[in-house]
Amino acid sequence: MKISENWLKEWVKTDADTQQLMSELTMLGLEVDGVEPAAGEFSGVVVAEIVACEPHPDADKLKVCRVNAGDEELQIVCGAPNARVGLKTALSKIGAILPGDFKIKKSKLRGVESHGMLCSEVELGISQESDGIIELAADAPVGADVRGYLSLDDQIIEIDLTPNRADCFCMHGVARDLATLHDVVINGPEVINVPVIIDDKLNAQIKAEHQCPKYGSRVIKGIDNSKTSPVWLKEKLRRAGVKSIHPVVDVTNYVMMELGQPMHAFDQAKISGDIIVRMAKDKEPLRLLDGSDVELTPEFLMIADEQKPLAVAGVIGGLDSGVTFDTTDIVLESAYFDPATIMGKSRKLGVHTESSMRFERGVDWNLQEVALQRATALIVDICGGSVGPINITEIAEELPQQQNIVLTEEKLNRVLGFEVATDKVTQIFNSLGFETSYQNNRWQVVSPTWRFDMGIAEDLIEEVVRVVGYDQMPAHRLNSTDAIRTIPETIRHTKFLKAQLSGMGYQEVINYSFVAEKQLQDLGLDAAGFGLANPLNNDMAVMRTHLLPGVLANIKANLSRQEADLALFEMGKVFKKEGSISQNDTLILAKTGLNTIEQWGMASQKVDFFDLKGDVEELLADVSGQLAFIQSEYPFLHPGRQADVLIDGDLVGYLGQVHPAVCQKMKIKQDVYVANFVVEAIQGVLLPQWHAISKFPKIRRDLSILINENITWSEVSEVVKQSLGEETERLVGLNLFDVYKGEHIEKGYKSLAMALIFQEKNRTLEDKEVDKLVSKAVSFLAEQFNAEVRT
Repeated sequence: MKISENWLKEWVKTDADTQQLMSELTMLGLEVDGVEPAAGEFSGVVVAEIVACEPHPDADKLKVCRVNAGDEELQIVCGAPNARVGLKTALSKIGAILPGDFKIKKSKLRGVESHGMLCSEVELGISQESDGIIELAADAPVGADVRGYLSLDDQIIEIDLTPNRADCFCMHGVARDLATLHDVVINGPEVINVPVIIDDKLNAQIKAEHQCPKYGSRVIKGIDNSKTSPVWLKEKLRRAGVKSIHPVVDVTNYVMMELGQPMHAFDQAKISGDIIVRMAKDKEPLRLLDGSDVELTPEFLMIADEQKPLAVAGVIGGLDSGVTFDTTDIVLESAYFDPATIMGKSRKLGVHTESSMRFERGVDWNLQEVALQRATALIVDICGGSVGPINITEIAEELPQQQNIVLTEEKLNRVLGFEVATDKVTQIFNSLGFETSYQNNRWQVVSPTWRFDMGIAEDLIEEVVRVVGYDQMPAHRLNSTDAIRTIPETIRHTKFLKAQLSGMGYQEVINYSFVAEKQLQDLGLDAAGFGLANPLNNDMAVMRTHLLPGVLANIKANLSRQEADLALFEMGKVFKKEGSISQNDTLILAKTGLNTIEQWGMASQKVDFFDLKGDVEELLADVSGQLAFIQSEYPFLHPGRQADVLIDGDLVGYLGQVHPAVCQKMKIKQDVYVANFVVEAIQGVLLPQWHAISKFPKIRRDLSILINENITWSEVSEVVKQSLGEETERLVGLNLFDVYKGEHIEKGYKSLAMALIFQEKNRTLEDKEVDKLVSKAVSFLAEQFNAEVRT
């Protein structure tokens, strides 16, 4: 929320400068996000009146104006479409300095001298866009300094409010906190009760009592909405980040920014019969104020008349019932809507409004009459008109209830760790609007109607400490008797997994836990997914069931920036709804592009399945169990280039090439290889153990076998090891060094060439012993797989 420092100081008399004010607001819990000047730095700009305006003799779009600057009349050449006789505007005289250190000099435009420049809001650093020169009020004093006239020596402070502080989405709320800190009285505006002249009123039928327990309205007839909003009003709205439209809308927005009550105005001529507050019908159409057409569902609260819908309650009005410059009779609306009913509705409509932001957090349910009186006085003052009575329809039992809370002095001091004077605590509660009584060392407090976050004694303690100041809390040496839990050495912490992957050349990515539903559907991973009740947008509507969508999006983003050689990993939670909701820590690796950096000394080679398999084997080299790879069938992976990863026969993950069809859908034009693991399943590791190094020579035997092409190397290696039985320790190496299919090999078969390396720890092996071991292996292979030795 943006607040003007000058406007705030109208409410709270304080000598604090901007920096001190920012610090005080932050310590009060209203964190300051930033500050910016209300206008750029300029000087020599005065209020001037155009007294004559003629077309430029040599340019269609330029005008030659005679301008009264107070002490002299000047000739100014101007191209603004709104330059006209009688207009009071801003004149930068010769010698004036505009933002950007731009100095105004005497000049000629198409042969006509110009002794200065008529300025737009953009040129003075007041706004980012403008349709012409500034239009000042008709009573603006000619010759006065524009900077002083518009009070532009001001700072705009932006504060970031927590969801519980809905009461501070207005000047009154912020001022209340600041006045409490300084122990001064708020100088709020005087709310005038405008005399009722006419009897016209609009009845309200509330058919959704829980959703709208209070609805107020007032009829004002005979207004002139074609008038221009006064400069002070437009300036205060601008500094609050609200665009000026026309007087009626400007006033309702102003009252919202001032008091915190969102309001709406209808054109009475466009309302048929009574106002009806009801839930929307299924697929009920409505054209919104922004011109968009929507179809509503029964979860939306509607403001309607007896024939048609008029507005989405608490969110946005309808275009067909809105107030225009030509409107003469209006109906002001001021209501209290249930926050839960309004929550999330603006996002579902794809709009963001100041009203919905306040209603979904909760507004003061005693503010509606005050807001109607304040808005009425301003509208009548600007536009004139005859005022009808305020009509309030209320269902008292459906309104929120104020909370009675007891806080003892002993609890306050114990929780804070220091004492606060009783009178100071009482003053804080009273200044913040609480009904407070103190007796028998305890405060009996009733929460105000604008505070929805008060319920327990700890809430009151927080109010005390944020006003007294967190920096006033004394420092104490902390101590604890908690035992530090040790992690067994056989469990590898996730930070070591990440460190190992970083050492292997992988870079960590971190993605949101929310993804688009289509991302999961494209991968066939949406079966156990579930959506969010109030998603930020359609791209973040579903909780992820897998890390793959996020990593593929990372790869696509990098490829679009010519980063084609990637090795990425992500460790995070995935969520599934299978009866109940579960969440598990998962690790994913992804590789694509070239396996090594391009260089002259070796040929470039693209990443393939076996590169990623090698990384997986390195990552899991120390796991406590037997690592194995078996064929798998995941629809989002290439059918011939994927495998399950097992440890002691238990599935812990899988790896493979992302299916080309998936990559094509995502417009990824190169192969991507991924590996996915359950983190908990790969954390167990073996502790290093000392082994003596054999001093005796190794003996190698090469063996080539003919075998069915569907039998994997992991199956072959496992049978070789089984064949040696208790003598497996002598086999210190078993390596596959060649796979061949083609000429001289029968179709459906392949040739595997392997190296068997033997070594004994305490003596030299003899050739006949080694030959015997190899023969065992050959026999087992022949028996298990019908393998034949190739000679």
